[in-house]
Order: sequence, then C-alpha cells, then structure tokens
Amino acid sequence: MARRKGDAARRHAECICRILLEARPAGLDFPQLLAACELTRYQARDGLAMLRDLIAERGWPPLVYSRLEGWYIFTADPDELESYEVLWVRGKLTQVRRFITSTLAPHAQLTPEDKRVRFMVTQINAVEATLDLIA
Repeated sequence: MARRKGDAARRHAECICRILLEARPAGLDFPQLLAACELTRYQARDGLAMLRDLIAERGWPPLVYSRLEGWYIFTADPDELESYEVLWVRGKLTQVRRFITSTLAPHAQLTPEDKRVRFMVTQINAVEATLDLIA
C-alpha cells in the first residue's frame, strides 16, 4: 500500500480535519497545524494528501491553501474557492508548459516518426489548451 494510503495517513487526515474545522473561519498555517495535531512534517503532508482524497468521499467542505497568507482552511466561500482554483490551474499550466518545452518538444524533434511521442504531443497540447482556457 502506498505511503499516503495507509491507516496512519487516514488517522492523520482525520486529526487535521478536526483541527481545521475547529479553527474555522480563521484557518491555520502549517506550523500551527503541526503543533495542533502533534504531527511531524511528513505525517502532516501524508495526512493532507489523504484528507484531499477523503473530502468528497465523506462530504466534508472544500479545503484550500493560500500561498499568499500561508494557511489551510475549509471554506465554502465562492471567492476563496475560485481564487484557489485559478491559482492551482495556473500552477499546473506552468508545469505543463515547462514539460512541453523542456522534454516533450525536444523528444519529438529527436524522434519525429515515433507514434507514441506524437500522440503524447497531441494530448499534452490539448491539456495545455484546456488549462489555458480556465486559467
């Protein structure tokens, strides 16, 4: 079983959820979250990853992270959600564009007849276009 999918990660996720729900509406930054949950950095990271998997499954409110303010918070505020979603998509768009320019395009130039590489170029370009539309 993957490190972030075990029972320990599930317990850490539930602890983080409980603490963040108690902290609403203020949210907590990462050091505060570590202290409140009495978790190590690694346990908290695994717990946060698991928490994101459990949110929809359990009907919990959306979780966002503010890079600007440095806090994690459960929120239903449409403005906060939209801001987080746009920043997340822009980050992924940057990653996709860097992947295209640094790896995929040079690979396609080296092997222009490779069917798999051509397929990847087509698919990743479609992902880039979609992300660009919603960013």
